[in-house]
Amino acid sequence: MGASRKKQVPKLSLYELFQRLYGYFGPCHWWPGETPFEVIIGAILTQNTAWKNVVSAINNLKTKDVLEPERLEILSQEELALLIRSSGYYNQKAHKIKSFLEYYKTKYSYKIGDMAKTLLEELRDDLLQIYGIGEETADSILLYALNKPTFVVDAYTNRILSRIGYTTDTLSYKKLKQFCEESLPQDTKLYNEFHALFVLLGKSICKSTPLCIECPVHNDCLFFISKNKRK
Repeated sequence: MGASRKKQVPKLSLYELFQRLYGYFGPCHWWPGETPFEVIIGAILTQNTAWKNVVSAINNLKTKDVLEPERLEILSQEELALLIRSSGYYNQKAHKIKSFLEYYKTKYSYKIGDMAKTLLEELRDDLLQIYGIGEETADSILLYALNKPTFVVDAYTNRILSRIGYTTDTLSYKKLKQFCEESLPQDTKLYNEFHALFVLLGKSICKSTPLCIECPVHNDCLFFISKNKRK
């Protein structure tokens, strides 16, 4: 998709890449959460922080027995902020959670089943209108909490696909998401696992300074191939 790579096409289809990564890492069991509502709160809390900080905040909400929409509603925004302090940007995130709760109560009376019945496009548009919910958070909620077939992309997705040679590193969220969805079967379980695998690969191997020789697809990666040609 980039002008400099027109003559270089990855040997693997995107689905073959998924199969290779799945065979190497195995199932990721994403998203960790006991209920869809917990997944939604986790998707908001994970913005700009490490997952371990989210786990700490979630556990704090559970310890206080407030990880239910009706109970979070009763808390003031300031009280909620203190409970999720470990997640960072806690005042902003408390505001975001409160904004989501207002929407969730007004439109669905806190009934996750009714929310899940809403058409994907309508629901995504609604979520993007809520304070603090951007495209990645909205798609995470749709995919992992509501089982909607929408692909979640992030910085890891962009980095990995660019290095292997599928895309340039300048694609917008919308274009990268579109590329992934058009290149794969529309399958919620597939989208679930693939995004998790991208994150795992990006964190453990395809880092800013990549550990290429450890990567299960390095022989099919244009970044690795071109790097070795220069030696």
